[in-house]
Amino acid sequence: MPPKHLSGSEKRKKRKREEELRKSQSGALDRFIKKKPQASSQNQSSDDINVDNAGVDGDQIDEVHVDNTNIDGEHVDDVNDVDVDIEDYNVAIDANDVIGDQTDEVHVDIFDPRNWEGLTTDMIKSLVEKGPKRDYTIDKGPLDKLSRRFSATMYTRTLPNKETCDREWLVYSKELDRVFCFCCKIFRKGLTRGQLANEGYADWQHLSSRLKEHEFGLDHLTNMATWFEMRQRLKSSETIDKLAYEEFKKERDHWKQVILRIIALVKYLAKYNLAFRGKKEKLYEKGNGNFLGLIEMLEEFDPIMKEHVRRIRDNDIYVHYLGHNIQNELILSLAHEIKREIIKKIKEAKYYSVILDCTPDTSHQEQMSLIVRYVNFSSNSVTVEESFLGFLNVDDTTGKGLFDITHDELTSLGLDIDDMRGQGYDNGSNMRGKHQGVQKRFLDINPRAFYSPCGCHSLNLSLWQILKDNVKGLTPKSLSATRWESRVDSVKAIRQQLSDFREALLDVAEKDNDAKIQSEAKSLANNELGEFEFLVSIVIWFQILYMVNLVSKKLQSKDMTLDVAIKEVNVLIEFFEKFRETGFSKAIDDAKELSIDMDIDPIFSQKRHICRKKQFDENLDNEDVILSVEEKFKVNYFLYIVDQARASLKTRFEQYKEYENNFGFLFPKKLKEVNDKDLKLCCSRLEAALKYGEQSDIDATELYLELKLLDEFLPSEATNPTDVLKYMKKVDCFPNAIIAYRVLLTIPVTVASAERGFSKLKLLKSYLRSTMSQERLNGLAMIAIENDILETIDYEDLVNNFASKNARRASRFL
Repeated sequence: MPPKHLSGSEKRKKRKREEELRKSQSGALDRFIKKKPQASSQNQSSDDINVDNAGVDGDQIDEVHVDNTNIDGEHVDDVNDVDVDIEDYNVAIDANDVIGDQTDEVHVDIFDPRNWEGLTTDMIKSLVEKGPKRDYTIDKGPLDKLSRRFSATMYTRTLPNKETCDREWLVYSKELDRVFCFCCKIFRKGLTRGQLANEGYADWQHLSSRLKEHEFGLDHLTNMATWFEMRQRLKSSETIDKLAYEEFKKERDHWKQVILRIIALVKYLAKYNLAFRGKKEKLYEKGNGNFLGLIEMLEEFDPIMKEHVRRIRDNDIYVHYLGHNIQNELILSLAHEIKREIIKKIKEAKYYSVILDCTPDTSHQEQMSLIVRYVNFSSNSVTVEESFLGFLNVDDTTGKGLFDITHDELTSLGLDIDDMRGQGYDNGSNMRGKHQGVQKRFLDINPRAFYSPCGCHSLNLSLWQILKDNVKGLTPKSLSATRWESRVDSVKAIRQQLSDFREALLDVAEKDNDAKIQSEAKSLANNELGEFEFLVSIVIWFQILYMVNLVSKKLQSKDMTLDVAIKEVNVLIEFFEKFRETGFSKAIDDAKELSIDMDIDPIFSQKRHICRKKQFDENLDNEDVILSVEEKFKVNYFLYIVDQARASLKTRFEQYKEYENNFGFLFPKKLKEVNDKDLKLCCSRLEAALKYGEQSDIDATELYLELKLLDEFLPSEATNPTDVLKYMKKVDCFPNAIIAYRVLLTIPVTVASAERGFSKLKLLKSYLRSTMSQERLNGLAMIAIENDILETIDYEDLVNNFASKNARRASRFL
């Protein structure tokens, strides 16, 4: 019998146990009772949209009906009125508790007795179903101060007839050096006597007698019966809350399937640059837009959407996730996932380059497209990628303004400026300026961020001066104001259909009733298309523009590398050098064939004045001679164009020569030709170029040794740096060489990817929708341009993230 009067220490221990009991009971109740949230207009979700009988509108509501039911389906009017019987293991659980604590289960070892105080209902079910686990590798525990310890023999009970049975309820904790009664610890009711059901028993001297006493106790036998009954029910799937849980699971799966279909629609519309909203935002009303129109179409064939629309029309639900706020949220969520994947790949690649270009949108807001180029070295196949990271609003178009915006954006994305190894811009002074341009400002903080002017812009500028004054006459196709090499389409139409054009003009000159039109048509037919000089000019321009346009198209490839760009530019320069020698005579022959078809005399028209020029033949000692009309045309027209184009190409692509000096020996063909002495010098020069302060990307000596070995084993089919990098990835014993090739492939050649981004910008921000927010614009552009990444996104996680932003959503989706 316990004493009638407790000592002071015993009273304090008793009060402490009672306080712990109250806390544990309060914690248990908190797990099983969900308090009703306070609704306010400030924290209302954007998806709480009023729905009337006619359809769906986009207005928000302040209150949303929440069906508060317990697990048995009874309506709960007030949380305080809920009677929770914690003495029964079949406790009433909230729908959120069924799945909501699964995240905790991942991080909590439910088989560790140290974690048995705060187990959720699902954890208890799992623990009962799988049973307590013992570490059978522990035969004996550590010695205590009395030289006694735990022994695994205590797991076995010896009966009077010498038979044995397993005490499966007994569990030993190695970390605590204590034993516990599993069933009493898990299913105890209130305050239970005995350390086996509470903090654990560690009196090894009296353990045997204590176990015999405990296993014959009424509380222990009751908890054992509860444990065995629950285990049997779980095996036969006949727990009390089974039907309620299955109903909840069915409803949860329905909402997940609904939101997955909505996400698919958002992805489809964004991918193909289609407008979402119409003039109205109600189902089955004319002009409600593409999004609700697709919902109506799905409803005809898909049972999930049919049920969802039925609930909306019957006012069974007040939150349907079809409003424009949800559309924007899902657009931003998809874009965020895409950007997260891109940033992850960039950080894995380490080295990257930025490509920038600016253009005003239809609302006259200057937009700067940000593209990042990097080598995706972590994938199965080595690829050079240029990824779109968004449009940036630009208010200050000076070099400093553009630099500040770009620098801040890269910092916010978590990209280290020190890892930048390339810059690609057009030839604008604010971009490429050597003193105040963006490239100079980046070079000031990172000298290894090599600037590379856009190859396509350089080609266009090389032709701009000579073309703008010489492309005259007919233009059946519109002329591009910036892409001069694209004028080959205009010249081609005339070159291949000269005879048809002239006949059409002569026909107009004879039959048209307007005298002015007759005069203009006759003048064009006779004075322009009817002159042999015009025919020769068309032939010359077509050959020049065709070759330049061919090189420009090749340079616009996303995976274009520096070695290929240098090769293509050199081919173009060689073309002009050869064209200067043989092009004129070939053009005369082609023009004569055209003149025969058009019934035109194949001679140059005589001029009244005589042109005197310095003769180019050195044998004439540079004396003034009288040139013929044909020679005059060749000197003043043909040679002028070719020489100016050739000189401009060499000047504008001087930057490529510098990169060829630093990286040229890495090209497979040159690597096989370079001797040891030159190879050492090249490695030292590259080390200096990739060094800033005390930091260097490579070691010249190690790079030299690796390249010597690489030259011996490199397969003959490796003809470009990408192939070399793929081979080295398989072998994985050339660390310095791998870094050098990654930097080489990272340097951009053109800003064509930024131009492609502007193509999407014109489709997204059109005249009819010019006021969309910058976040929505970037989201739509990200999905449209980088839609391939959407195939790798886990939409289950996207739904969970969508639900986690709002407690009421969680009750449906989790």
